[in-house]
Amino acid sequence: MNAQVLIDAIVRQTMVLIAQLSTADGVRSPLSHVADEVFVGLVRELERQKVGKKVIADMFGLALRSYQQKVQRLSESATARGVTLWGALHSFLAERESASRAEILLHFKHDEEGTVRSILNDLVETGLVCRSGRGRDTRYRTATAEELEELGASEAGDAEETNAALLWVHLYPASPIKRDELAQMVPLPTAAFEAALGRLVADERARVEQRPDGDYCVTERCLIPLGQAAGWEAAVVDHHRAVLKALAAKAVSGRHVSAAADEIGGTTLSFDLWPGHPREKEVRALLASARKQLVSLWEEVAAYNKEHRPDETYSVTFYCGQNVTEEESE
Repeated sequence: MNAQVLIDAIVRQTMVLIAQLSTADGVRSPLSHVADEVFVGLVRELERQKVGKKVIADMFGLALRSYQQKVQRLSESATARGVTLWGALHSFLAERESASRAEILLHFKHDEEGTVRSILNDLVETGLVCRSGRGRDTRYRTATAEELEELGASEAGDAEETNAALLWVHLYPASPIKRDELAQMVPLPTAAFEAALGRLVADERARVEQRPDGDYCVTERCLIPLGQAAGWEAAVVDHHRAVLKALAAKAVSGRHVSAAADEIGGTTLSFDLWPGHPREKEVRALLASARKQLVSLWEEVAAYNKEHRPDETYSVTFYCGQNVTEEESE
């Protein structure tokens, strides 16, 4: 396997997806934090795979000390330990009516001023924070629910349900997971995280269990119903993760060929069609027919599991997708 060629191709394809998401619906989403998130995410996953810090530093072409300083700066706020600077800034503003730029810089004096200013600009550009005044008189406050809805930051005026669905998708494969670990996994401000978790618990989609070593979040299922707009973001994340996990499992298995009896992997087929083709309708209905069959099977399995669930189980994740590309006539 030529790992470098494969990595480069996947990165290019991922950048295309990020670019399209960042401009969807006419919105221009700030991307200044993306490079930092990629770095932190790669570091965490490499550490999870038991790769040493010196080796990771070499992989990034950094001296060990420079690598450690960068991880420390990006992983958490120096002012509020355990949370990202982005989340700490948003939470600081959410706890008060407003704050001046000077007050914010003073509160986060242990963090780099340039980074604090950059994140403030990001929060303003995304519409999560409103800015007024100029210079030393500049003040910041969190946006109201009405302002978020007007800016399209809240789908159908229900940002809480959107966050709850996103949290549910992250919780299900990691359950049971410590509350603070789940909070680090999901990119939500503290107040939004707590509201989303509260909604999941209230709807009995999840629960919080108090254990000797801390609070754990637990769920046994995750289903984003068809037609639910508030769960669209979560469904995209879940589908993307399923595809990547299957590809990663195939890559690390050592078997880089496909076989008819494979239980891990995927198959991609492209059909060339034209109006009036005898199999046109059948092919274009593949997603609908496959989804109907899959949902029916999932419901039968879920119903059986309610009454006959043993202590030890394993999970099978199946994904399917479809795209129709209209070719331009010459």
